[in-house]
Amino acid sequence: MKIHEFQAKQLLARYGVLVPRGRECTSAQAAAEAYTALGSPVAVVKAQIHAGGRGKAGGVKLVKSAEEARAAAAGMLGVKLKTYQTGPEGQEVRRLWVEEGSKIAKEYYIGIVVDRAVGGPVMMASSEGGVDIEHVAATTPEKILKQAFGSDGKLAAADARRLVQGIGLPANLVEQGVVLLQKLAQAFCELDCSLAEINPLVHTSDGKVLALDAKINFDSNALFRHPDVVALRDLHEEDPKEIQASKFDLSYIALDGNIGCMVNGAGLAMATMDVIKLHGGEPANFLDVGGGATKEKVTEAFKILLSDSQVKGVLVNIFGGIMKCDVIAGGVIAAVREISLKVPLVVRLEGTNVELGKKMLEESGLPIITASDLDEAASKIVKALSGRK
Repeated sequence: MKIHEFQAKQLLARYGVLVPRGRECTSAQAAAEAYTALGSPVAVVKAQIHAGGRGKAGGVKLVKSAEEARAAAAGMLGVKLKTYQTGPEGQEVRRLWVEEGSKIAKEYYIGIVVDRAVGGPVMMASSEGGVDIEHVAATTPEKILKQAFGSDGKLAAADARRLVQGIGLPANLVEQGVVLLQKLAQAFCELDCSLAEINPLVHTSDGKVLALDAKINFDSNALFRHPDVVALRDLHEEDPKEIQASKFDLSYIALDGNIGCMVNGAGLAMATMDVIKLHGGEPANFLDVGGGATKEKVTEAFKILLSDSQVKGVLVNIFGGIMKCDVIAGGVIAAVREISLKVPLVVRLEGTNVELGKKMLEESGLPIITASDLDEAASKIVKALSGRK
């Protein structure tokens, strides 16, 4: 789950991380009022969408009066901002954050992710703040310092000091930096984050170390522990099909091709999409029905899968362990009958009750193509679509 920049800053502020003062706005008038209330000669109007690259796309504007704030807000609200992360369709701006200006002396990068190789969180720090960290990692990896710490969120002061000194924070601000990094580590673990990023972290000419921007993503599996975080979810920023899938405890991911994939398990999803591509096809999405879906869940999953206008054919690839093949077959049959399927459908089942499942499909009287293995299934769905546009 993702949240907006201003929400991330508000959460970090609870942990003692210094952030600029600001106000959330949903109208041009509110932006003008926010500028006046902040009392700063320079303010920043920022579009709030779940994507990076806002500045280059015109979603961040410096303003020096209430009228400039009003004009900047009016030029952003309702506009579909297109960045390298939104894709060509863009994302509509519905919220703004109007923030006091900061006297920036130097920008840095700080981020935390879960590193599978070390089995826990790792903090990264770089002197190259305000730019794409991926570019820094690819071109000058030596400029990224790393420090693992425990899942209790306790980053040792000595480790934090090594990082802030390593990225060149001035000596008189090192202790401020140490405390900020420790607070960020604590927030990351206590809030069950999957990513916590401050880019840029800045030190100002008046001697402050603060988070000028912030991005936090959360482990969706742990959200039941954080109802206050769940309340921050902005459904406008999510694919409606993903929202519908989450209501039924299903996982849906949209892609760019024309073959919808229903699977059970992320590993099987990856393998299914790889084999589809191997046969010259392109996955449009995948929907993971999990290990214990009911017939009703499978029916709903099918509806979600086919609600994507890009889908010209469907491949169902299920390994029946906990999930029985006859349950999947029943769900597929019910869905096909209910929605009057108009695209090719290939079903490959394997595992518990597989023979019963295959028999149900074959005796359904519906235009369902069966396959005995994944390679055959992928070949059949690609071939079925070869004459379609």
